[in-house]
Formats: sequence, structure tokens, C-alpha cells
Amino acid sequence: MSAPTVDTTTLIIGAGFAGIGTAIRLLQKGHDDFIILERDVRPGGTWRDNVYPGAACDIPSRLYSYSFAPNPDWSHTYSGSNEILAYIDRMVADHDLERFIRYSHLAVGIEFDEATGTWRIDIADREPIVARTVVVASGPLSTPGYPDITGIDDYTGHRMHSAAWDHSYDFTGKKVGVIGTGASAVQIIPKLVDAGAEVTVYQRTPGWVLPRLDRRITSATRQIYRTVPGTQAAARRLWFWGHESVALGAVWNSPFTRVIEGVAKLNLRAQVGDPWMRRQLTPDFRAGCKRLLMTSDYYPALQADNCRLITWPIARICEQGVRTVEGIERHFDCLVFATGFEIAKQGTPIPIRGRNGRVLADEWSRGAYAYKSFAVSGYPNLYFTFGPNSGPGHNSALVYMEAQIDAIVTAVSLVRDRGLKLLDVHRPAQDAYNRSIQKRLERTTWNSGCRSWYLTDDGFNATMFPGFATQFIGQMRSVDFTRDFRAVAGDEVSVEVRSPSLA
Repeated sequence: MSAPTVDTTTLIIGAGFAGIGTAIRLLQKGHDDFIILERDVRPGGTWRDNVYPGAACDIPSRLYSYSFAPNPDWSHTYSGSNEILAYIDRMVADHDLERFIRYSHLAVGIEFDEATGTWRIDIADREPIVARTVVVASGPLSTPGYPDITGIDDYTGHRMHSAAWDHSYDFTGKKVGVIGTGASAVQIIPKLVDAGAEVTVYQRTPGWVLPRLDRRITSATRQIYRTVPGTQAAARRLWFWGHESVALGAVWNSPFTRVIEGVAKLNLRAQVGDPWMRRQLTPDFRAGCKRLLMTSDYYPALQADNCRLITWPIARICEQGVRTVEGIERHFDCLVFATGFEIAKQGTPIPIRGRNGRVLADEWSRGAYAYKSFAVSGYPNLYFTFGPNSGPGHNSALVYMEAQIDAIVTAVSLVRDRGLKLLDVHRPAQDAYNRSIQKRLERTTWNSGCRSWYLTDDGFNATMFPGFATQFIGQMRSVDFTRDFRAVAGDEVSVEVRSPSLA
């Protein structure tokens, strides 16, 4: 049987921030033999999908961007989804990436060919693609997640999810039920209240809310960033170290945690006058255990005449609305689910079959794991962006993602430049790393007892990195391809590869 024709050296799945960033770094390192698969008809990932009213990032724009693709023209400290999407479009245009992207290509399966050291990527309604290396950059925030509530499919009114917004729907004067009070909900609810809807908010758990100190960036400041070398990078470093300090209170339970809680309580007292409502909005868990919420208009919206907060648990969703456990059923014209995404803490977003027929979803059935978040033993030449235990609780996801991408590009370069058939992480190295990570996670706020999307149902944390961003960057720069990976040349002989500098 003849070997399959290799279509590309590198196949990237997803044209969101991770996929676009990987493509740019490949080009900057002299690689132009790659393909990007995108299931939609345009790039953007989560920022293409999340276009609900008020959608914005809660990390400063200067930090929520790549250091290798700076943008001097951010209009505000915190950018809205449209501006972030425009930044992604600009990266695509500046690096001429359209020629690499294949739109309306949905990857439905990935399988390793042991004999040839290649991956076959199956695509819905299209011919498969064979690649030497694969980068899974589909991201964790790509599939809308609905709550497990009885009767959710019985509702006959208008229904929408924050990640699949219906902009044609007129909320004026409509009775709207909002399920969820997380990061998306606190942005959506004020806009619905302003639009004149009668809004009922169903809260399961209140969050710790910090003020969002947004401001317009002046044209003079933007001009300085464009014309004075180093100023934009310096501003980014200042934001980085400011957020890095937050880890002292958000990642670990410490006196700094009391500081965060104190600021949040002062913010709550300043914005909410009614003691009973303040009590309903005060969390009973440590700050950082769930995602901190950044907003200055959520509390005022909850107190508007056309808004009502319900804290009774939901019993079921009915044909016309929502019934809570005390027996009251409220009817709505529309239900809005601001309930986040299906996060692959267990299983995989795409079926992946590795060496000797092993199935990654089976291996991850009790919680995902990887070597330093980007590679899994038994799945050679396959890499993840935003993989297991790479989530930040205090800093920019793009800082973490950039460090991952550089390690991935180094691995791809080794496979290509050394003509390797396999570059596979050793299982003992992977296991030792994950034992260390899980031990460190035991001492973090995320594992302090609250229920969050960071954890599996049995409490395994497959999501977050237990440390500073500087520590994560350090671990990615110190990936030891010589000691921790097995490299096999085309003649089936193991060869030694020296780890190039990742700095």
C-alpha cells in the first residue's frame, strides 16, 4: 500500500486568535507550508461569535493583543468585540493569511498513521487532508453551553444564547428572562435594560464584582504609540506587571485575597443601597475561586425599574417561561442564556486517534492533561493551543497563548528541519509534570470549594495554571525536547535533538 500524499507540513485547526497567532509566528520563522481550517466563513473565533450587546474584553486592550502584532490604535482601555475582531482582521491582512485559510472546513476527526508518521484530518463533506504536524487551535470558547435544566427544550418563545445572538430581535417592551450572571451576563443585562426590555435575571451564584475603569485613549496617545519606538511595548509591560500582582490574591488564598474582597464589597456598598439586595449579591466563596467580574454598570442595571433579580433556584423551564422552586412561574417573550461554553475538561472537541489506535477522548475521560499544556504522549507531532492547565486567573490569555505558540513553532521546526517522523513526549515526563501541577492546584483558590467551569464534576482541575504568568512563560521556554521527547527519524531510528532556545 502506497504512502499517502502529504498535503501540508502543518495543519492548523481554527482561525481565531490562536490559529492566526500560530500562522504569523510560523511565517516569522520561515514556514509557509501550512493550511488553516476554519469552520465558519470568516476568521475571528470567539470574537466572531460573541457579538451580543455590550460584548467586550475584561483584560486591557494593550495586553489582550500579541506582542509580535502590536496595535497602536486601540480606542479604549478595554475594547469591545467589534474592535477586537477588527484587530484579528488586520493581522490576517497584514500577513496575507487569507491565502492559507480554507473556510467552511469543519474538522470532524484526526487520526495518526503510524507507518508514515502523518496525520489524516477528516473534514465534513470534503476530502481529508494529510499533514506532518497538526495544531489544534479551535479553542475552549467555541461551542455554546446550555445549562442542564429540566424542560429546556419545552420553551416555545424566542430563545437565544450569548454566543449566537439574534440581532434581528427587537427587545423594546419585551419580557425577557436572563439565565446566568457570569462574565457575559453582566455585559448583556445593562444593554437589555437600556433597550427598554422588562428584564428578569435568574442568579444561581453571585460573583465578586470589581469596577471596570475604562477610558477613551486620546488621539495624542495613539500618535505617540505609532511614532515613538518602545512606548507601546512599555505600556504593555506596565499592564502585564499590574495584572501579574493580582495573582497574589486571585490564585492563592492570602491576605491579598481579603484586599480583593474588600474592594469588591466597597464597590457593592457604593452601588447598591438596599441591604437585602447587597446580601443577595455577596458571594459565599473566596475571591478568585470563580472568575472575577469586571463591570461598573451591572449593579445599577439590576436596580432599574424594569429589572428584577431572582435568586430562587430554577425548578424547570416551561412552555412559556421559568418556574422556580417556590412554585412561581414567570412568563417571557424571550429567554437569553448567558451560560458560557462547553469547555472540554473531559473528552476532546474533535475525535483524535493516536498511536496504536489510542483515543484521546478515552484517556481524557476523567480530566484532560498534557505535557506543559501543549503536547500529549502517544500523539506525536500534534499540539494544542490553550491546552490543559493553561488558563490564567489574573492575566491575559494571549500572554499564555503566545508562550505556547512559540513552543509549538519550535516543535514544528524540529520535525520539518530534522526530517523527523515522530516527535513524541515521553510519558514519564508528562506524568511528572501533571503530578506537580495537580499538587500545586490543591493550594489555589480554584480548588477551594466553589463550583465553577474550571473543574470537572469530581473536582479535577484541567483548566487553570497554578502560578504567575511569568512562571507559565518560563515553563514554555524551558521545554526540553532533548530529555522529555523521543525523536524518531524516517528510518525508525531514535535520534537526539537539541532543544533550541525558546526565548
